[in-house]
Amino acid sequence: MASQRARTFYEFFAGGGMARLGFGDAWTCAFANDFDPLKAAAYRDNHGGDHFREGDVFALTPDDLPGEADLAWASSPCQDFSLAGARAGLAGGRSSAFFGFWKLIEGLGAQGRAPRIVVVENVVGLFTSNGGADFTALCQALSEQGYRFGALEIDAARFTPQSRPRVFVVAVRGAPPPSLTGESVFSTRAVRQARDRLPVALRRHWIDWRLAAPPARNADLASVLELDAPCRPAEDTDRLLALMAPAHRARLADAGERIVGAVFRRMRGDAQRAEVRTDGLAGCLRTPRGGSSRQMLVIAEKGEIRSRLITPREGARLMGLPETYRLPHRATAAMHVIGDGVAVPVVRWLSERLLTPLSDALNDAESNVAA
Repeated sequence: MASQRARTFYEFFAGGGMARLGFGDAWTCAFANDFDPLKAAAYRDNHGGDHFREGDVFALTPDDLPGEADLAWASSPCQDFSLAGARAGLAGGRSSAFFGFWKLIEGLGAQGRAPRIVVVENVVGLFTSNGGADFTALCQALSEQGYRFGALEIDAARFTPQSRPRVFVVAVRGAPPPSLTGESVFSTRAVRQARDRLPVALRRHWIDWRLAAPPARNADLASVLELDAPCRPAEDTDRLLALMAPAHRARLADAGERIVGAVFRRMRGDAQRAEVRTDGLAGCLRTPRGGSSRQMLVIAEKGEIRSRLITPREGARLMGLPETYRLPHRATAAMHVIGDGVAVPVVRWLSERLLTPLSDALNDAESNVAA
């Protein structure tokens, strides 16, 4: 029988509260934290502020966290793990914020109220940062606090037309039911290699999490577009096309039916290049200062080619945010909140198919022991 106990969670590095949206009504957020003023304002605007604490995670103490949550979620800063960043790993100034979060978990453990489930979300570079040493350090920290753990690699492209692969490390205190264990489509090669690189002592604590594949995505990039969004002047589009490889330009010039492509400008060697993808997916959204230029669109149809920036509302749709989600008024601020977030449908699937049944199973096991 499924547990009827209320499920609660703490959300760290909460940004605009996208993980909270993914958890939905089945869970209650008891505490949330972020230090970024723009993200904090977006969070409060959409979710209220009674449970939200703005400020550095290192300034928090376990006594700031209410009650005993079932789960702690941490989307710790990813720039130092990302291919778009400096790859400094856990020693980096931003990603080392993970250890501010982890000090709180250790403190909760000392008080006998550590969450039974911990989820750490980050970029796939977490697996290979510093030759795998950073992932080992994360697993070692989990193990020392009595957690068993495993990882899943989930690309938001399975749910929404944006290529956004992310790692979700799911750690648990207690025995998960067999129905939730076993390799799945999200036990990718990168996951298996990260597992196999761990020292033998840590591999003993590894769990292969079983997570069903979602139904096929039925939306593409064109379906999220705002039809009345203004395009750039023709001369700007010509300059963008000049940065593309000849094959890319030809693909757009020869378009009969309407083609919508996502474009990034990147440095390749000493030269700037524009790269376009026309597979119905946007590239991974990033913050305006995330190491790459803001993503653009090209629309080609019957020999006419136009270009423009992705709008904040389009970015919100690519993250799976509802139309009612309130974005900052300035485009740069809105893209800052969106680009650092987690895709809502991914969290929803993970919650419904793994985290909620896992929490219920742990609660039922505890109730049976008490009885």
